[in-house]
Amino acid sequence: MHRRRFIALLGTTVTAARTLRAQQKATPVIGWRSAYSPPANQGDLARIRQALSGAGFVEGQNVALEYRWAEYHLDRLPPLAADLVSRKVDLIITGDGVPAALAAKNATSTIPIVFTNVGDPVGYGLVASLAHPGGNLTGFSNLALELTPKRLELLCELVPQATAIALVVNPDNVITEKYIRITQEAARAKGTQLPILKAATEGEIDTAFASLGQLQAGGLVIGADPLFVGRREQLVARASQYAVPTIYEARVFAAVGGLISYGPDYSARARQAGVYAGRILKGAKPADLPVQQPTTFQLVVNLNTARALGLTVPQSVLLRADEVIE
Repeated sequence: MHRRRFIALLGTTVTAARTLRAQQKATPVIGWRSAYSPPANQGDLARIRQALSGAGFVEGQNVALEYRWAEYHLDRLPPLAADLVSRKVDLIITGDGVPAALAAKNATSTIPIVFTNVGDPVGYGLVASLAHPGGNLTGFSNLALELTPKRLELLCELVPQATAIALVVNPDNVITEKYIRITQEAARAKGTQLPILKAATEGEIDTAFASLGQLQAGGLVIGADPLFVGRREQLVARASQYAVPTIYEARVFAAVGGLISYGPDYSARARQAGVYAGRILKGAKPADLPVQQPTTFQLVVNLNTARALGLTVPQSVLLRADEVIE
């Protein structure tokens, strides 16, 4: 081949390669890392995609998403976060609480992170303050700790005769000790005993319920935890089997037969995470986006379950309910 023609061809090839790399770099990649399994997150992912689309980012066209699932094993969260960082994603969205957010924070100090459903983000060192997060993290709190006394109070209204109400927690969750402490303070204020039951596996959930009779617990509070959301059908089934009035953190429990739930609208959190992701991809800094807390909460009562338990739901509770399932 003629030397000049070869050089020209080489230059064209290099230019094309640079153009391709530029095009590839122009397509941002979002890493989604969840403690749940894929089926449990499809609703949230649809809401995030919708919010991204509203910001002009469509998956498969001008944005890519990489998914990592811990399948309810919290010990898998750090290596999954490290894997996303090694792939040099442009942004990480973490679902499902403090463990997921901490794993991402420990994996990178430069890649922007949007967390969701985190209780006490300042207390766990995720951000400097809610108004001014600082660093590379921002996101959304679910007030998991702050809502605990309210859940206990609601259950006491349903079963005022109960002298003991048990609390089920996941010992593998970093938030558990603080969760127990706050719930104990609320129980003391109500003059109620609070046996603590720990469950980190499907088998341990069954064992916890089997111990309720010996504890003489007249009610049960299920702690806020990704494991329990994933095992909600098992939890609801055991609550029915042992005929124990139980309160949960989210509507999804009441929807599958749980007696009562109280908590923020988690679907709204997913949409807002997508909005923040779109703003960051357009140049906003996490440090400048305030951590948001929920301002509205859903109280859902399942009257079918109440009847099956032989409970009469007080009118004071029904009047405050956002949804009554019959």
